[in-house]
Amino acid sequence: MTDARFEDGDEAPLRLMALAPDDLPVLAALVQDAVFPITEMTYARPRRRFAILLNRFRWEDREAADRERRPYERVQALLTVETVTAVRSSGIDRGQTDTILSLLALTYSGPAEGPGRLTLTLAGDGAIELEVEALEISLRDTTRPYRAVSGKAPAHE
Repeated sequence: MTDARFEDGDEAPLRLMALAPDDLPVLAALVQDAVFPITEMTYARPRRRFAILLNRFRWEDREAADRERRPYERVQALLTVETVTAVRSSGIDRGQTDTILSLLALTYSGPAEGPGRLTLTLAGDGAIELEVEALEISLRDTTRPYRAVSGKAPAHE
């Protein structure tokens, strides 16, 4: 299957799934420091799907960029969580439609199979908690990589 936004010779878009708690650390590392407008987050209750269109730093390319002395890159990606039965948030004002959120971490609590809670920790003490019937998360790049505006990798202090 090919993606019309990518041409022959382009690097293949990233596509990952986390179906068990052991799968989550890799996916969580790739979305660390992703940013997104609050308006790009949605919960489709009838489909039990939560999705965020986010702008993520390409952590998987950082070492190669350093070695080749080229600019760091970002890419737009879709993070989708299936089997969501409830969504709660704290520290977020959904009425502020111009707000940009920064995703710091994804954590899961619950059994390896069955219902649990996926927490998206945001900068500024915000959080989104998703009650899920089972852990089923996908991450798919939707654009070609582009130069990070700041030219720097995200840093934590």
